[in-house]
Amino acid sequence: MDAVQTESPAVAFLGLGAMGRGMTVRLVDQGYAVLVWNRSAGAAETLAAEHSAVQRAETVAQAFTERAVVHSMLTDDAVVLGLFTDELLAGIPAGRVHVNHATISPAAAAELAERHTRHGVGYVSAPVLGRSTVAHTGALLVVASGDPTAIATAQPSMEALGARLWNLGTDPRLAAVVKIAVNYSILNALQSITESVTLVEAGGIDPSTFIEILTHTAFSGSAHKGYGPIIAEKRYQPVGFAMSLGLKDLTLVEDAAAELGVTLPVAPVLHELFEAALADPELAQLDWSAVAEVTRRRRS
Repeated sequence: MDAVQTESPAVAFLGLGAMGRGMTVRLVDQGYAVLVWNRSAGAAETLAAEHSAVQRAETVAQAFTERAVVHSMLTDDAVVLGLFTDELLAGIPAGRVHVNHATISPAAAAELAERHTRHGVGYVSAPVLGRSTVAHTGALLVVASGDPTAIATAQPSMEALGARLWNLGTDPRLAAVVKIAVNYSILNALQSITESVTLVEAGGIDPSTFIEILTHTAFSGSAHKGYGPIIAEKRYQPVGFAMSLGLKDLTLVEDAAAELGVTLPVAPVLHELFEAALADPELAQLDWSAVAEVTRRRRS
């Protein structure tokens, strides 16, 4: 590959929302020179001003021209499919690798892989597990699938991003399925915590004490230990994951389940709760764990 040589390992990063910004900072902390692009230039300019190892690309095409490996963290299927078009990919130098960290549908992952392959660009489906608030610390987990050569090329920077990398195989859909399945488990955990907290509150028990008991042994994982205190204490800011993205991910789960012939009995209940939260102007602006307040308010 003919990427511009620098003294530090060099990659590009597209998309500087809360998660993308944190991931870029992590790469910088790991010694990478990062060329960044964002749809609104202000975020890229700010990051470049804060870190000498960050430079701003004027276009996505420039990012691919100047870097052999390009990471991206964009919003959803529509945004990713709308950006990485055949027209764009046709102008990218052959042999480049695109690592897509967005949470998208398996179908979109397959379509993107086909487009990249048509133009000789490597494609890795590599969603991350973890909240945006810890992205800069290296605590994220990365699940990847796709072209083996592309995965091998991007492995160093993917490993630099998080605590662990799982290679799930050659099918780009697999990482997408794992990501949305993990998020579905978290969605279920949010609701199970909420119902238990609402129950003990109704019985006059301090919810924080209950969470301490709950997470001491039986439910000691990061979902319960992380979200339990947030729900018990109603600490829904700063937003680690937007309410709207919670419904987006739940919809991805429902669509994938329908495609795979799987029945998810709890999914319609969760869907209704998230729609109710998004219909509330206050809750809609909070962390997705604030969906707990819908159940709390329904207590008679």
